[in-house]
Amino acid sequence: MSKAMKFNKQTLQYGNEEISYQVFFILKQNIKIVIDVLPDGAVQVKAPENITLYDVKRAVHKRARWIHKHIKNIKKQYAYVLPRQYVSGECHFYLGRRYVLKIIMAKKQQGVKLLRGQLQVYTESRQAENIKKLLSVWYRHHADNIFEQRLKSLLTQIPWIKHTPPWKLRLMKKQWGSCSPQGILSLNPHLVKAPRECVDYVILHELCHLKEHNHSKQFYALLHQHIPEWETIKAKLDSLSEILLAE
Repeated sequence: MSKAMKFNKQTLQYGNEEISYQVFFILKQNIKIVIDVLPDGAVQVKAPENITLYDVKRAVHKRARWIHKHIKNIKKQYAYVLPRQYVSGECHFYLGRRYVLKIIMAKKQQGVKLLRGQLQVYTESRQAENIKKLLSVWYRHHADNIFEQRLKSLLTQIPWIKHTPPWKLRLMKKQWGSCSPQGILSLNPHLVKAPRECVDYVILHELCHLKEHNHSKQFYALLHQHIPEWETIKAKLDSLSEILLAE
């Protein structure tokens, strides 16, 4: 594996707190050191392969206060989100619409149906973990189908991508998607709960990372080219994130 494919796990001491971060070395040499605090609080640093780890650490140390502030805000943002109870009457979402959960006892056939404004769960047990598992399977199945359809459709608008990139579903607590240094897209199955335009935004965001590996001006220019209203859509998704990601 080349250096561009490797990453280093490092830690930063800020006061009494130890902050972990990952350093990814990118093959392109005309990029600067970029520090990102992801929506789940994880810290990623991307740097050109010709730079030393010492220089990367020094850059991270200079941004320590900024990093700590962002992580602290993320922790506050999710501190009040209550876990779901998985009982009849509770509201759940699918493609931006709100549905009422209805638990129906059934011995033979267990599963989930979307019917008449309800997410109907057929189960032999009312235990929350069982309901949660059935819903997770249903959401994952629909996410797999819908993301594949949207990915194929969106790729027709992006001439510089010649082949469908590898992608997978990955459950993430506070993050909608990611693009690995190897070019593998990961999409959170919870995203299928969001409006379709939000689904498209996240997929396009990650596709743009195949060309621009960081959140540079070039990246946002590319994103704006394919989805001019991305800031409005992102704001909508951000406002929904706590409730859509809650379990």
